[in-house]
Amino acid sequence: MVELKQKVQESVQAIRSKTGFKPEIGIILGTGLGQLAGQIQADTTIPYATIPHFPIPTVESHGGRLILGTISNRPVVVMQGRVHYYEGYEPQEITHPVRVMKELGIHTLIVSNAAGGLNPEFEAGDIAVITDHINLTSLNPLRGPNDETLGPRFPDMFQCYDPTLIKLAETIASELNIRLRKGIYAWVTGPNLETAAEYRYLRIIGADLVGMSTVPETIVARHAGLRVLGFSVITDMGIPEQLKPVDLSTVLRVANQAQPKLTSLVSEVIKRI
Repeated sequence: MVELKQKVQESVQAIRSKTGFKPEIGIILGTGLGQLAGQIQADTTIPYATIPHFPIPTVESHGGRLILGTISNRPVVVMQGRVHYYEGYEPQEITHPVRVMKELGIHTLIVSNAAGGLNPEFEAGDIAVITDHINLTSLNPLRGPNDETLGPRFPDMFQCYDPTLIKLAETIASELNIRLRKGIYAWVTGPNLETAAEYRYLRIIGADLVGMSTVPETIVARHAGLRVLGFSVITDMGIPEQLKPVDLSTVLRVANQAQPKLTSLVSEVIKRI
Protein backbone atom coordinates (compact mmCIF):
# COMPACT_ATOMS: atom_id res chain seq x y z
CA MET A 1 0.00 0.00 0.00
CA VAL A 2 3.00 2.28 0.43
CA GLU A 3 3.62 1.77 -3.28
CA LEU A 4 -0.01 2.65 -4.09
CA LYS A 5 0.08 5.87 -2.09
CA GLN A 6 3.48 6.75 -3.51
CA LYS A 7 2.16 6.33 -7.05
CA VAL A 8 -0.76 8.63 -6.25
CA GLN A 9 1.59 11.24 -4.83
CA GLU A 10 3.88 11.03 -7.86
CA SER A 11 0.92 11.58 -10.19
CA VAL A 12 -0.28 14.53 -8.10
CA GLN A 13 3.21 16.06 -8.04
CA ALA A 14 3.43 15.84 -11.84
CA ILE A 15 0.07 17.63 -12.17
CA ARG A 16 0.95 20.22 -9.54
CA SER A 17 4.19 20.97 -11.41
CA LYS A 18 2.01 22.23 -14.28
CA THR A 19 -0.79 24.00 -12.40
CA GLY A 20 -1.88 25.13 -8.96
CA PHE A 21 -5.55 24.90 -9.94
CA LYS A 22 -7.69 23.35 -7.19
CA PRO A 23 -10.74 21.41 -8.39
CA GLU A 24 -13.80 20.59 -6.27
CA ILE A 25 -15.64 18.23 -8.64
CA GLY A 26 -14.19 15.35 -10.64
CA ILE A 27 -15.80 14.13 -13.86
CA ILE A 28 -15.12 10.97 -15.84
CA LEU A 29 -16.25 11.46 -19.42
CA GLY A 30 -17.31 8.09 -20.68
CA THR A 31 -19.13 7.40 -23.91
CA GLY A 32 -21.95 9.90 -24.31
CA LEU A 33 -20.50 12.86 -22.43
CA GLY A 34 -17.60 13.91 -24.65
CA GLN A 35 -19.28 17.19 -25.58
CA LEU A 36 -18.98 18.37 -21.98
CA ALA A 37 -15.27 18.93 -22.65
CA GLY A 38 -16.36 21.80 -24.88
CA GLN A 39 -18.03 23.48 -21.89
CA ILE A 40 -14.80 23.68 -19.91
CA GLN A 41 -13.00 26.97 -19.46
CA ALA A 42 -9.66 25.22 -19.34
CA ASP A 43 -6.86 26.29 -17.03
CA THR A 44 -4.57 23.38 -17.92
CA THR A 45 -4.77 20.33 -20.19
CA ILE A 46 -2.44 17.42 -19.50
CA PRO A 47 -2.10 14.28 -21.65
CA TYR A 48 -2.36 11.11 -19.56
CA ALA A 49 0.90 9.93 -21.13
CA THR A 50 2.79 12.70 -19.31
CA ILE A 51 1.39 11.81 -15.87
CA PRO A 52 3.29 9.04 -14.05
CA HIS A 53 1.21 5.86 -13.49
CA PHE A 54 -1.83 7.14 -15.39
CA PRO A 55 -3.41 4.39 -17.54
CA ILE A 56 -3.72 5.17 -21.25
CA PRO A 57 -7.04 4.40 -23.01
CA THR A 58 -6.82 2.06 -26.00
CA VAL A 59 -10.45 2.48 -27.12
CA GLU A 60 -10.78 4.91 -30.03
CA SER A 61 -13.77 6.75 -28.58
CA HIS A 62 -11.91 7.58 -25.34
CA GLY A 63 -9.45 10.45 -25.37
CA GLY A 64 -6.56 10.55 -22.94
CA ARG A 65 -6.40 14.02 -21.43
CA LEU A 66 -6.86 15.48 -17.96
CA ILE A 67 -8.48 18.91 -18.12
CA LEU A 68 -8.53 21.30 -15.16
CA GLY A 69 -10.76 24.34 -15.39
CA THR A 70 -14.28 25.56 -14.73
CA ILE A 71 -17.76 24.49 -15.81
CA SER A 72 -20.65 26.74 -14.79
CA ASN A 73 -18.06 28.72 -12.77
CA ARG A 74 -17.25 25.66 -10.65
CA PRO A 75 -13.67 24.32 -10.46
CA VAL A 76 -13.48 20.84 -11.98
CA VAL A 77 -10.99 18.22 -13.06
CA VAL A 78 -12.17 16.22 -16.05
CA MET A 79 -10.97 12.87 -17.33
CA GLN A 80 -11.51 12.89 -21.08
CA GLY A 81 -11.66 9.14 -21.45
CA ARG A 82 -11.24 6.17 -19.12
CA VAL A 83 -9.76 2.67 -19.26
CA HIS A 84 -11.50 -0.66 -18.75
CA TYR A 85 -10.63 -4.09 -17.42
CA TYR A 86 -11.04 -5.62 -20.88
CA GLU A 87 -8.18 -3.46 -22.15
CA GLY A 88 -5.83 -5.44 -19.92
CA TYR A 89 -5.72 -3.10 -16.93
CA GLU A 90 -6.09 -4.26 -13.34
CA PRO A 91 -8.72 -2.70 -11.05
CA GLN A 92 -6.13 -0.66 -9.09
CA GLU A 93 -4.82 0.78 -12.37
CA ILE A 94 -8.33 1.60 -13.58
CA THR A 95 -9.11 3.49 -10.38
CA HIS A 96 -5.76 5.23 -9.91
CA PRO A 97 -7.06 8.51 -11.42
CA VAL A 98 -9.90 8.61 -8.88
CA ARG A 99 -7.41 8.59 -6.01
CA VAL A 100 -5.39 11.29 -7.78
CA MET A 101 -8.45 13.51 -8.21
CA LYS A 102 -9.26 13.04 -4.53
CA GLU A 103 -5.75 14.22 -3.61
CA LEU A 104 -6.17 17.20 -5.92
CA GLY A 105 -9.09 18.28 -3.74
CA ILE A 106 -12.39 17.00 -5.16
CA HIS A 107 -15.34 16.15 -2.88
CA THR A 108 -17.72 14.85 -5.59
CA LEU A 109 -17.25 12.51 -8.55
CA ILE A 110 -19.57 12.44 -11.59
CA VAL A 111 -19.22 9.40 -13.84
CA SER A 112 -20.82 8.56 -17.17
CA ASN A 113 -20.96 5.52 -19.41
CA ALA A 114 -22.71 3.85 -22.30
CA ALA A 115 -24.89 0.95 -21.21
CA GLY A 116 -27.24 -1.68 -22.49
CA GLY A 117 -30.82 -1.29 -21.34
CA LEU A 118 -32.53 -4.21 -19.60
CA ASN A 119 -35.69 -2.58 -18.32
CA PRO A 120 -38.43 -2.93 -20.97
CA GLU A 121 -39.69 0.55 -20.10
CA PHE A 122 -36.40 2.05 -21.33
CA GLU A 123 -35.52 2.95 -24.91
CA ALA A 124 -32.24 3.32 -26.77
CA GLY A 125 -31.17 6.97 -26.50
CA ASP A 126 -32.56 7.40 -22.99
CA ILE A 127 -30.43 8.79 -20.17
CA ALA A 128 -30.54 7.04 -16.81
CA VAL A 129 -29.23 8.11 -13.43
CA ILE A 130 -27.65 5.19 -11.59
CA THR A 131 -29.23 4.40 -8.22
CA ASP A 132 -27.16 1.32 -7.27
CA HIS A 133 -24.90 -1.29 -8.82
CA ILE A 134 -24.21 -5.03 -8.98
CA ASN A 135 -20.61 -6.21 -9.33
CA LEU A 136 -20.65 -9.42 -11.37
CA THR A 137 -16.93 -9.53 -12.16
CA SER A 138 -15.48 -10.95 -8.91
CA LEU A 139 -12.97 -8.08 -9.17
CA ASN A 140 -12.39 -5.40 -6.55
CA PRO A 141 -9.90 -2.51 -6.64
CA LEU A 142 -9.65 -2.63 -2.81
CA ARG A 143 -8.24 -6.18 -2.77
CA GLY A 144 -4.97 -6.44 -0.84
CA PRO A 145 -3.57 -4.61 2.19
CA ASN A 146 -5.51 -1.48 3.14
CA ASP A 147 -4.00 1.95 3.80
CA GLU A 148 -6.20 3.63 6.42
CA THR A 149 -5.01 7.03 5.22
CA LEU A 150 -6.76 6.35 1.91
CA GLY A 151 -9.94 4.85 3.34
CA PRO A 152 -11.32 2.20 5.74
CA ARG A 153 -10.70 -1.52 5.38
CA PHE A 154 -14.42 -2.29 5.01
CA PRO A 155 -16.10 0.72 3.34
CA ASP A 156 -19.89 0.78 3.41
CA MET A 157 -21.58 0.80 0.00
CA PHE A 158 -25.00 1.83 1.34
CA GLN A 159 -26.34 4.54 -0.98
CA CYS A 160 -23.06 4.55 -2.89
CA TYR A 161 -24.71 6.81 -5.46
CA ASP A 162 -25.64 9.89 -3.48
CA PRO A 163 -29.45 10.19 -3.10
CA THR A 164 -29.32 13.97 -2.73
CA LEU A 165 -27.44 14.29 -6.01
CA ILE A 166 -29.85 11.85 -7.69
CA LYS A 167 -32.78 14.00 -6.54
CA LEU A 168 -31.01 17.11 -7.83
CA ALA A 169 -30.49 15.46 -11.23
CA GLU A 170 -34.17 14.50 -11.38
CA THR A 171 -35.26 18.04 -10.53
CA ILE A 172 -33.01 19.57 -13.19
CA ALA A 173 -34.03 17.01 -15.82
CA SER A 174 -37.68 17.91 -15.20
CA GLU A 175 -36.89 21.62 -15.56
CA LEU A 176 -35.02 20.97 -18.83
CA ASN A 177 -37.76 18.65 -20.13
CA ILE A 178 -35.30 15.75 -20.34
CA ARG A 179 -36.66 12.26 -19.74
CA LEU A 180 -34.44 10.79 -17.03
CA ARG A 181 -34.69 7.11 -16.18
CA LYS A 182 -33.48 5.57 -12.91
CA GLY A 183 -31.87 2.19 -12.62
CA ILE A 184 -29.46 -0.34 -11.17
CA TYR A 185 -26.24 -0.86 -13.15
CA ALA A 186 -24.56 -4.26 -13.50
CA TRP A 187 -20.79 -4.36 -14.15
CA VAL A 188 -19.44 -7.06 -16.45
CA THR A 189 -15.91 -7.36 -17.80
CA GLY A 190 -16.61 -7.34 -21.55
CA PRO A 191 -15.51 -6.74 -24.22
CA ASN A 192 -18.18 -8.95 -25.79
CA LEU A 193 -21.81 -8.01 -25.41
CA GLU A 194 -24.10 -10.38 -23.54
CA THR A 195 -25.98 -13.41 -24.80
CA ALA A 196 -29.77 -13.53 -24.67
CA ALA A 197 -29.55 -15.88 -21.68
CA GLU A 198 -27.21 -13.48 -19.88
CA TYR A 199 -29.50 -10.53 -20.53
CA ARG A 200 -32.38 -12.56 -19.12
CA TYR A 201 -30.34 -13.45 -16.02
CA LEU A 202 -29.31 -9.83 -15.45
CA ARG A 203 -32.92 -8.70 -15.54
CA ILE A 204 -33.98 -11.46 -13.14
CA ILE A 205 -31.40 -10.38 -10.53
CA GLY A 206 -32.62 -6.79 -10.67
CA ALA A 207 -30.38 -4.94 -13.13
CA ASP A 208 -31.82 -2.21 -15.35
CA LEU A 209 -28.53 -1.40 -17.09
CA VAL A 210 -25.38 -3.34 -17.99
CA GLY A 211 -21.94 -2.05 -18.88
CA MET A 212 -18.19 -2.52 -18.63
CA SER A 213 -17.08 0.37 -16.39
CA THR A 214 -18.02 2.77 -13.55
CA VAL A 215 -18.33 0.29 -10.66
CA PRO A 216 -14.60 0.08 -9.80
CA GLU A 217 -14.32 3.87 -9.87
CA THR A 218 -17.39 4.17 -7.63
CA ILE A 219 -16.00 1.66 -5.13
CA VAL A 220 -12.74 3.58 -4.81
CA ALA A 221 -14.53 6.92 -4.69
CA ARG A 222 -16.67 5.74 -1.78
CA HIS A 223 -13.60 4.24 -0.10
CA ALA A 224 -12.07 7.72 -0.33
CA GLY A 225 -15.20 9.43 1.06
CA LEU A 226 -16.33 11.05 -2.20
CA ARG A 227 -19.95 11.62 -3.17
CA VAL A 228 -20.81 9.90 -6.45
CA LEU A 229 -23.35 10.66 -9.17
CA GLY A 230 -23.55 8.32 -12.16
CA PHE A 231 -25.26 8.54 -15.55
CA SER A 232 -25.74 5.97 -18.29
CA VAL A 233 -26.61 6.64 -21.91
CA ILE A 234 -28.66 3.65 -23.03
CA THR A 235 -27.24 2.82 -26.45
CA ASP A 236 -28.99 -0.50 -27.13
CA MET A 237 -31.63 -2.71 -25.56
CA GLY A 238 -30.91 -6.15 -24.14
CA ILE A 239 -34.44 -7.52 -24.25
CA PRO A 240 -33.91 -11.25 -25.07
CA GLU A 241 -37.00 -11.58 -27.26
CA GLN A 242 -36.10 -8.46 -29.26
CA LEU A 243 -32.33 -8.78 -29.64
CA LYS A 244 -30.63 -7.42 -32.74
CA PRO A 245 -26.94 -7.43 -33.71
CA VAL A 246 -25.15 -4.37 -32.29
CA ASP A 247 -21.81 -2.92 -33.35
CA LEU A 248 -19.64 -0.07 -32.05
CA SER A 249 -20.79 2.35 -34.74
CA THR A 250 -24.39 1.96 -33.57
CA VAL A 251 -23.41 2.47 -29.94
CA LEU A 252 -21.46 5.62 -30.78
CA ARG A 253 -24.23 6.99 -33.00
CA VAL A 254 -26.88 6.63 -30.28
CA ALA A 255 -24.52 8.00 -27.62
CA ASN A 256 -23.71 11.03 -29.77
CA GLN A 257 -27.41 11.74 -30.27
CA ALA A 258 -27.89 11.80 -26.48
CA GLN A 259 -24.86 14.00 -25.80
CA PRO A 260 -26.56 17.43 -25.96
CA LYS A 261 -29.16 16.40 -23.36
CA LEU A 262 -26.63 14.84 -21.00
CA THR A 263 -24.24 17.77 -21.41
CA SER A 264 -26.98 20.26 -20.49
CA LEU A 265 -28.06 18.15 -17.54
CA VAL A 266 -24.58 17.66 -16.09
CA SER A 267 -23.60 21.30 -16.62
CA GLU A 268 -26.62 22.43 -14.59
CA VAL A 269 -26.00 19.81 -11.90
CA ILE A 270 -22.43 21.10 -11.53
CA LYS A 271 -23.72 24.66 -11.14
CA ARG A 272 -26.00 23.63 -8.24
CA ILE A 273 -23.82 21.18 -6.32
